[in-house]
Amino acid sequence: MDPGKFLLFATGGLADAAYLFIVAAGLSLVFGALRVINMAHGSLYMIAALVSVVVANRLGAGIGFLPSLIAAVVVAAAIGAVIEVTVLKRVYGHEHLVQLLATYAIALIIGGAARLIFGPNYRTTTAPVQGSLTLLGYSYSVYALVMIVAAALIGVAMYGMLFRTRLGRNIRAAVSDPELLNASGVNVTLLYTTVFVIGAALAGLGGVIVAPSQAVDPTIGDSVLVLAFAISVIGGLGSIIGSAVGALMVGEVISFGLITPATNSFALAFVFIVMTLVLTVRPWGLFGRPES
Repeated sequence: MDPGKFLLFATGGLADAAYLFIVAAGLSLVFGALRVINMAHGSLYMIAALVSVVVANRLGAGIGFLPSLIAAVVVAAAIGAVIEVTVLKRVYGHEHLVQLLATYAIALIIGGAARLIFGPNYRTTTAPVQGSLTLLGYSYSVYALVMIVAAALIGVAMYGMLFRTRLGRNIRAAVSDPELLNASGVNVTLLYTTVFVIGAALAGLGGVIVAPSQAVDPTIGDSVLVLAFAISVIGGLGSIIGSAVGALMVGEVISFGLITPATNSFALAFVFIVMTLVLTVRPWGLFGRPES
């Protein structure tokens, strides 16, 4: 393989890893603090993508991107708050199967509502940044590079939030000992709602970022949820660093899996082969911890 082609597929893997990391980070954050496996996470991603496309197309792709981003993330966060307050508070501490069934039911409701509101057809919008760069004989989308930079900045911001702020300290304390945290005067109920809203906003942000680069419809949440779970399992549920590493692995595996017609049909299979190998060696993931 010539260096130009290798760089092309490597950059494509980074672009895929960018939005997958944002989505998976929200999933891992919720599981780490709340110990809830949220099957509705992909639905929040889907709703935000659809909202962003509608708003951006109404206002114009260039000038409308920022308003569409804000609107979509606010909608995803608001739906997340409603889900946490009305449903999840009732299943904390229950078996994961109960949580899975509850959040899967929510996903079905959101999916049905999205089909009624937006219709079943695909929608597209134009990327806010146009153009391409040529390097070593291959063209690279400028927006794909913007996605990579945005994901890196979001990752740094999340790390700073978790390890440099009082909210982050409380979240990490809630993971270790929520009873002691509650006894120390922290409103754990409000903290849990805040964490879930942040996770929902991250899912929405992932949907907004990816929307200009692909067609969106009410079914896109299903595939991204599967990949987000694979990333979280590989990196370790509850680990933001694990989400970054897992997203990088999955993005590159998918990208290089498309390199030849012979491997094209098996690109997703390679992801689950990697996941199986990781689980065989470390059942709790590369950066996760065994659940007590």
